Amino acid sequence: MDARVRSRAAVGPDFGALGGSGDLRAIVGALLTYGLIVAVLMLVISATTWATTSSSGNWHAAQKAKAGCFVAIGGAALTGAALTWANWLLDIGPHL
Repeated sequence: MDARVRSRAAVGPDFGALGGSGDLRAIVGALLTYGLIVAVLMLVISATTWATTSSSGNWHAAQKAKAGCFVAIGGAALTGAALTWANWLLDIGPHL
């Protein structure tokens, strides 16, 4: 029985045989960096629009700009979480 258990533990996929995980990590990191840059630019534009429109009394545009700020913050948070999740998946892959 002990020999069967040992032979089962030795059988499994060889994820080290797959190349390109380093390239995949670089591609994912670059795409998520662009996502964070776009989210920060969106936040800056929305915050500027929010400040300008609320001071001029255009409340409808101010509400839209406020929603843009919240969307930008949510997008930046999701992009950061996606980067963390992708790195975790790439790190756990060879250990399976």
